[in-house]
Amino acid sequence: MKVLVPVDGSKHSSEGIRVASHYATTKNAHLHLITVIPSVADIDLELSASDRDRLLESLKRRGEELLAKAEELMRSLGATKISAILATAPSPAQEIVSYAEKEKIDLIVIGGRGRSANQRFHLGSVAENVVRHSSSCVYVVREPVWI
Repeated sequence: MKVLVPVDGSKHSSEGIRVASHYATTKNAHLHLITVIPSVADIDLELSASDRDRLLESLKRRGEELLAKAEELMRSLGATKISAILATAPSPAQEIVSYAEKEKIDLIVIGGRGRSANQRFHLGSVAENVVRHSSSCVYVVREPVWI
């Protein structure tokens, strides 16, 4: 079984890591961590090429740090089979869904912020878009489950 866990450093993402780690230890699942950083190549920012490169490098470092912390937390919770992926894309939700399809992921465990219906309508969310467009099962962790 393959479980994909998108991480962004939020407390909701950390709860998703905890749920996925527990699932992995009980079901002997392989965990795939993914962090999606924004693509800055196509964005019309009023930045020089060197500033854009520094921005991209900073985003990559932050993504690598998030993945390292998430992997450390998973290992401390007993998970052993872990892959970490740093992706660059304009849409995190689209990249998560694409990765899940490409890797034949069985379950996506994603943190949800628990926004109200009105906020979701106006703002959208990564979790909502993943649920809507993924062919994999999706477990949205809305509240802390381990205290």
